[in-house]
Amino acid sequence: MRGLNGKRIVVAGGATGIGAATAERLAEEGCRVLVGDVNADGAEATAGRITAAGGTAVAAVFDLSDEASVEALFERAVAEFGGVDGLFNVGADLSPATIGRDGDLSEMDVEVWRRTLEVNLLGYARTCHAAIPLMLRDGGGAIVNTSSSAAFVGEPLRPAYAASKAGVNALTRHVASRWGKEGIRCNGVSPGLVLSETGLATMSEEFKAGVLAAIRTPRLGKPSDLASAAAFLLSDDAEWINGQTWSIDGGGSLHD
Repeated sequence: MRGLNGKRIVVAGGATGIGAATAERLAEEGCRVLVGDVNADGAEATAGRITAAGGTAVAAVFDLSDEASVEALFERAVAEFGGVDGLFNVGADLSPATIGRDGDLSEMDVEVWRRTLEVNLLGYARTCHAAIPLMLRDGGGAIVNTSSSAAFVGEPLRPAYAASKAGVNALTRHVASRWGKEGIRCNGVSPGLVLSETGLATMSEEFKAGVLAAIRTPRLGKPSDLASAAAFLLSDDAEWINGQTWSIDGGGSLHD
């Protein structure tokens, strides 16, 4: 892809799954990658695989729910690489204690809603807030936010998660509208069911078969599917794409 070689990219949530695959794909394209995650061991493992393959990566521990931690992540990017050209937001609280208790509104747990929005939505606002001045200083940049098909489909459960991802879509449009003329692009990727290491441990064969039957391609998703889309949107090949959220879900959702 054009324009990725040498770029300085922060992956906010790069320890496992889609984030790890995207960090590795960006490094393959020649990017210098800061792998941030609350999972210190996972971030170190991702950065280690990148450097072992000849790429450039540094791991950093940070928490999307903590403003000082987010600011420190971007200070680390400046210290290591001199600035930031791109940001991939992919972290989310998918723990059993949070998304596992995200029932319908008749079972509403306000603390689950607060935690979900704090991490999944306010966390992305925090990282964008920290990244945008650095990008403006250097003439522009690109942001890719991870949404979810849950924002579109209207599930009977997980309303807090769905609301957080709908908010991410609105945040994406806001950043594109406010700073697009100043050289900042902001887009989103919306994954369907992706077979990551965490998902494989919790999904039954019956569930996977049901999802496969409902989509329009002959296999379920892999982290690399999202990695390639995110890398493209961060590249100069996507310089005329702004404010969009793409469904990367095997044709599971069809919408304008």
